[in-house]
Amino acid sequence: MSSSSSTAVVAGEDEPFRQPLPEMISDDASAFDNAATQTFAFSSGNPRIEETRGVMHLFSSSSSDNSNDGVVSSPSPNQNLPVGRKPLVCVLGVPNHMTYADFCQFCASFIQHILEMRIVRTDGMDDQYSVLIRFDSQDSADKFYQHFNGRQFNSLEEEVCHVLFTVYVQFTGYTGSLEHVQPAPASSTEQPSCPVCLERLDQDTSGILTTICNHSFHCSCISKWTDSSCPVCRYCQQQPEKSICFVCQTSENLWMCVICGFVGCGRYKGGHAIIHWKETEHCYSLELETQRVWDYAGDNYVHRLIQSKTDGKLVELNSHCLHGKDNCGSCDCVDSGTSDALLSSKVEAIVNEYNELLAAQLENQKIYYETLLQEAKEETEKIISEAVKKAIAQKLQKMQAKLDRCVTEKKFLDDLNENLLKNQEMWKAKISEIEEREKMALRAKDDKIQDSEAQLRDLMAYLEAEKTLQQLSISNEIKDGTVLPMSVESSTSTGTKGKGKKI
Repeated sequence: MSSSSSTAVVAGEDEPFRQPLPEMISDDASAFDNAATQTFAFSSGNPRIEETRGVMHLFSSSSSDNSNDGVVSSPSPNQNLPVGRKPLVCVLGVPNHMTYADFCQFCASFIQHILEMRIVRTDGMDDQYSVLIRFDSQDSADKFYQHFNGRQFNSLEEEVCHVLFTVYVQFTGYTGSLEHVQPAPASSTEQPSCPVCLERLDQDTSGILTTICNHSFHCSCISKWTDSSCPVCRYCQQQPEKSICFVCQTSENLWMCVICGFVGCGRYKGGHAIIHWKETEHCYSLELETQRVWDYAGDNYVHRLIQSKTDGKLVELNSHCLHGKDNCGSCDCVDSGTSDALLSSKVEAIVNEYNELLAAQLENQKIYYETLLQEAKEETEKIISEAVKKAIAQKLQKMQAKLDRCVTEKKFLDDLNENLLKNQEMWKAKISEIEEREKMALRAKDDKIQDSEAQLRDLMAYLEAEKTLQQLSISNEIKDGTVLPMSVESSTSTGTKGKGKKI
């Protein structure tokens, strides 16, 4: 059963702000209505279970500037503190990656002076949260303000601690299950216990930290919890990114396969979750909104653990009792021994069924992925074969083109060789003819020279004979004379000169 309330509740100076009760209205809340204050709407609690909403009224600083995300920058430590302040401060804009243990370590030097801390979500700051801190004295609150205001949370990051004094905290409403609202105890001394150490949550002995899901712990106990989730309900202050369908990118009616993690939309959207089941035979799917498990093969819900709306814990789905009223399952039909035996057998049956289910799903998953691997292998071999054939065809085409060029060049060279051989024969014939003509001309010349020499000899003989006759005629005329012989050299030279002139 769910209900919502819009009653305005104010936490005063002496009242704790962990429980928004109507009797916590402060008489001096209206005294600051006209003061220079600024308001921040906040909420706390698991939105799926219950949620508390309220407004923080903070002292504004004269030197502060509002940033785009609503966080107020810190003033100088030497600036005058606001008048009428209380030992209640608010740390704005704490980054979500800082866990509860990180924040406790950050303010460890003042942890012994802190009575109570409450983690809240500030509207408009999705990646940040705020911390309301109540101190044991005003002096401790002033020193905390002067020490941490404007100081970086980490030397490696840019986020700065913004501390403002709180005028009062106003709770404006509550939404959730009525079972979650704990009634006021009959005795004023009775206090809740810490879920970690099981000791009473007493502000006088140890500081109390209330997480963003409204679960309270000792500061010393939660500082040892290094996870960002709550130790009780596992609600995480650092929310994951919003899931979307892997196919159509929608963010509504999403189902996640518990076997492989595929996220698809329901059958009333694109139906990609059921398509995934038909393709992979992964029959179990988790609805992200309600955390319920659906069996596509059995066509029903099969989850046995559900999240309680009372405290957010995971509890077993109650079985129906046939002997009780309204099938509540709360009657004492069997004794404790029989109940333990039934419970043990039920647990064993659940374990066996889960093991068989897990083995079957793993076998199906193995077959599915082996099929995928085989298909991928065949596809790879097919691609490789096609690539090899294509490469061989391209290489063969290049070789054929090269062969055609070589054949063309060979044919051209054969024609050229044939023409050169024909020219060679022709020139050989011409050369032979020229040589024959030269031989004939040389022979004719030799014959002519021989004829000329014969004629020359005849002429010389004639001339000598004529000269001899002349001498004989002279010798007859000269009497008692002496005949002188002629030298052969002079005769030879004379003949030579005459021959040269004749030629």
